[in-house]
Amino acid sequence: MADLVELYRRWDAGESISEVSNRLGVDRKTVRKYVSAATGAGLSPGGGGDVGVWRERIAGWFPDRADSRLRHSSWPVYDQHEAWIRQQLAAGVTIATMWQRLRDEHGVDSSERSLNRWVAATIDPAERAQARATALLPTPPPGEQGQVDYGLMGAWEPPGGGKPVRVQAWIMTLPFSRAVFVWPTRRMRQPDWEQAHVAAFEFFGGAPRRIVCDNLKTGVLKPDLYDPAVNPSYQAMAAWYGCLVDPARPARPKDKPSVERAVQYVRGSWWRGRSFDSLEHMRADAARWCRQVAAARHVRAMPEGSVAEVFAAVEQPALLALPPKGFEVAEWARAKVAPDCHASVKGCLYSLPYRLIGQHVDVRLTTLTAEFYWQGELVKTHPAATTRSQRRTDPGDYPPAHAAWLHKDAVHVRAKAAQIGPSCAALVERRMAGNALAAFRSVAGIVRLAESRDPQVVDAACRIALEVGDPSWRTVKNLADQGAPQPPERPQGDNNAPAILRGPAAFTTTTNH
Repeated sequence: MADLVELYRRWDAGESISEVSNRLGVDRKTVRKYVSAATGAGLSPGGGGDVGVWRERIAGWFPDRADSRLRHSSWPVYDQHEAWIRQQLAAGVTIATMWQRLRDEHGVDSSERSLNRWVAATIDPAERAQARATALLPTPPPGEQGQVDYGLMGAWEPPGGGKPVRVQAWIMTLPFSRAVFVWPTRRMRQPDWEQAHVAAFEFFGGAPRRIVCDNLKTGVLKPDLYDPAVNPSYQAMAAWYGCLVDPARPARPKDKPSVERAVQYVRGSWWRGRSFDSLEHMRADAARWCRQVAAARHVRAMPEGSVAEVFAAVEQPALLALPPKGFEVAEWARAKVAPDCHASVKGCLYSLPYRLIGQHVDVRLTTLTAEFYWQGELVKTHPAATTRSQRRTDPGDYPPAHAAWLHKDAVHVRAKAAQIGPSCAALVERRMAGNALAAFRSVAGIVRLAESRDPQVVDAACRIALEVGDPSWRTVKNLADQGAPQPPERPQGDNNAPAILRGPAAFTTTTNH
C-alpha cells in the first residue's frame, strides 16, 4: 500500500512513467498498469489528493492491496500469540529468537521472514523503537547517574616538532539530558582519572549521585557483581562529593549505553581535522565544544528542547551541590620503612619514626605534601619532593644515637664487613662514625656488593675509596666493577726533563726594542 501511494503521488506530481520506474525501481510495465487504473477513473496528473485519499482510491481499484495481511496464511497463527510476541519485544528479544521459540515451544510452522513481516505490519514502529529502548535500560532520573568512558582520539604532533603522542579523551555523559563533558589526556594514571572527574563536576556545576564506570585499575581494583573492590583513592574522591561508584559489569556495554557511542561522536565531531598548540589548548577547546556544539544538538528522545535546555531546566538543579572546596587530587602508593628509618616513594626518600622500621605504610602524594598512614592513622607528613632522588629527613625520627650501634642490623652489617676484609670494615666504621642511621643504607649496599662480586675485589675497592677520600657506595661499586685497579703512581722529580736555567736578571731586566 505504501509503495502504491508513493507511485501515484509521483505520477500526480508530473513525473513520467520512466521517471517513476527509475526512482522507485519498479518495472515500467508495472507502473503503466497502475497508472492506467487512475486514468481509467478519469484522473490526470495534478488532480491532487493527500495520502488518505490515495489509500481510498487504491483500496477501490485493488482490494487485495488494501490489507496485505490477507496474502499470508500463517499470520492468523501469529495473531493468536500477539500478546506473547509483544511481551518478548518489550524484553528485548530479537525476531530470530522469537521465531525459534515459536517453532520449538509453541509448534508454529512458519518462516522467520513471515514473522518479520507480521511484526512490521502489526506492531507500530514507534512501539517497536520504545521496546528496544526499554530493553537496553530505562533512562535514569535527572541527576541520578553519570556514565564514564574513555577512548583513543588519535596521534597529536606538538607544534614545535617532536615525536607524536597518543591522546585519549575521558568522557562523562548525564543520561537524562545527554549532557557531555570531554577531558583530553595523554595518559590515564590515577591522578588523571580523578582530575577528570573533578573537572567534570565543576563543568556541570554539580555531581551525579552514581558514577557508572569501566573496570580499569584506576577505578576498580577487582571487578565483582556484588562487592567490587573500588580503588581507595577513587573512593575517597567520590565520597568527597557524595557520589556512589557503581561499576558496570565486565564486558557489558549496555550498562552505560549513553556514553558508549560518545567516543565515536567526540572523535568525529571534535577531534578530527583540528590542530592544537598544547594539552591545555585541547582541554579548553573540548570544553568550548561541549558548550557550543554537543549541548546545542537536539536528541530524538527529547523533542521538547536541546540538550542545553533540558540540562539547565531539569538535570542541573537535580545534581548534588558541590562542596565549598574542590577535592585535592592525590596519588596513592605503598612503601616499606627501611632500617635507616626511610621509605622510598617514586625515587625519593622520606623519614618515618624508627618504631615503624620493617612496617608497610600507605602514602598519599599531592603536589605539596607526602602523607604517610600506618593502619589507617596519619603518622608523618613531609613536604613533597620536587626532584627525583631527593631526601626528606626529620632528625626526630631517629632513635637515640647509641641505639644505632646496638641495632641488630647495624651489628650484622659490621660483622659482614669484617668478613669481606679490613678495608671494608674500616670504610663501614668511617661511614657510621657520624649519624649511623643516615649512613646505614649506603654501607648496607657496600656490604651487599660482595654477594655478586669477589669479596677480595670489593675489599680492594674499599681501600682505594678510602685513599681517594670518597667512601661512597657508588665509588666503591664503580671500582669493584672495574676490578679495583691500582691507580698509577705519579712520577717523582723532574723525570730527567731538560731545563733552561736563567738568572734572576732574566725576569727583572726590561729589554727595549
